[in-house]
Amino acid sequence: MKKFATALIAAGLVASATACTASNQLTTAETCERIQSVVSNPANNAGKTGMNRLANQIRPIHAVASDDLKGALESIIEYTDEQAKETPDEDKLAELTADYEEAGSTYSQFCS
Repeated sequence: MKKFATALIAAGLVASATACTASNQLTTAETCERIQSVVSNPANNAGKTGMNRLANQIRPIHAVASDDLKGALESIIEYTDEQAKETPDEDKLAELTADYEEAGSTYSQFCS
C-alpha cells in the first residue's frame, strides 16, 4: 500500500510538472486582444510612470505571444524601459525609436 501511494504521488508530481511546462502560446488574434486591452488604458501613456506600467503589463503577454508579434513586443518593452529611466540614454533611445516605430507598424498589420 505504501509503494502504491508513493507511486500515485510521484505520478501526480510528474503530471503537474508537465502541465506547468506546457506551451501556452497565444494565437495572433489573442495576442492582439491582450495588447489592445493594455494600450487602451490612458494611464499607460502618461509620462515615465505610464511607460513603466505599459512595459510591465506587456511583459507577461510577450512571454506567450504569437510568433508574429513577439519581436514587436520585445521592441516595445526595450523602448519603454529606456524611456521610463530617470535619465534615458538619448543615443540608445534614438536607436530604439526606429524599432519601436516598426513594432507599431507590425502591430497595425496584424491587429487592425
